[in-house]
Amino acid sequence: MSAKKGVLLVNLGSPDSPAVGDVRRYLREFLMDCRVLDTPWIIRFLVVHFLILPFRPKKSAAAYREVWLPDGSPLVVTSKNVRKKLQARIDIPIELAMRYQNPPIEQAVDNLLEHGIDDILLIPLFPHYAMSSYESAVEKTRSVLRKKAPAVNLVVQTPYFDHQDYIQALAASAREMLDRGFDHLLFSFHGLPERQLKKTDPSGSHCLAANDCCIGNHPSHDTCYRAQCFKTAEAFVSTTGIPPEKFSVAFQSRLGRDPWLKPYTDLELSHLAKQGIKRMLVICPAFVSDCLETLEEIGMRAKETFIEAGGESLELIPCMNEHPLWLKTLENMVADFLSSNHSTTKQEHD
Repeated sequence: MSAKKGVLLVNLGSPDSPAVGDVRRYLREFLMDCRVLDTPWIIRFLVVHFLILPFRPKKSAAAYREVWLPDGSPLVVTSKNVRKKLQARIDIPIELAMRYQNPPIEQAVDNLLEHGIDDILLIPLFPHYAMSSYESAVEKTRSVLRKKAPAVNLVVQTPYFDHQDYIQALAASAREMLDRGFDHLLFSFHGLPERQLKKTDPSGSHCLAANDCCIGNHPSHDTCYRAQCFKTAEAFVSTTGIPPEKFSVAFQSRLGRDPWLKPYTDLELSHLAKQGIKRMLVICPAFVSDCLETLEEIGMRAKETFIEAGGESLELIPCMNEHPLWLKTLENMVADFLSSNHSTTKQEHD
């Protein structure tokens, strides 16, 4: 008897509203995740509840209000639309969940179980491996399944940072803005503390040990966010024909005093403006859906930073969002899942 299959899409999440109370609840859940703020529990608790939550929710709520849509958070609205459009292409159940807040992973799993699902394909909506996004979504899903349905087989989509379908979709979604002309293209990936790269390095000695540690292929790159970001940028410019002198890579959204991946996006934008770059394009390939970090942090604040430093214009290239080739990329992932007999493999959440 063949196994009944279903798909679970998981994105990061957003507050239920831009109200300060909802933002505070979201930030508490997000920052208390040991894979996001990876410190001992007591330190994490003290930092979150006494240094961050008394101050940050008000500022973040104001930022969310700048980008909020009539139907809700841009990230959640877009993700729901993607699920609906993907479901129209595929005849097995597809559910959407957010790692933090709503809709929760628990409810999405319950919905799949109501269909009698035996095999679940988990597609983290993060192209690159990072313990604070991809790994956290995978481990949370495994935890939920252990409690609710330990017999269900979980198949996890591997990071797709350089998969041809993803790169083609990313390039196609950016093509119109690239064709308008620009002086420089900045790849702005979400930042990570350097210590997290070292924690996900299985060798324990490769990541950040040398300036060229991300060049070429190394077993550590399977879980190295930085190496995967560079590979995305390389594949993108190869596909689009952008010359080496017209692009660079930076990392945004740092928090705290510990060293994060460099160069920092805000400082890089100021540097490029002072070097004479006038027309700037910024693309954020770590995000498949536009969200606070793209629309407000880059589209608004980074734009101000660049212009104040002497640039003339900064335009944010939208994420893939609901682009047909992105939907096709997801459809192909599901097709690969359906064509393989995963039901006889060891359960990945054991």
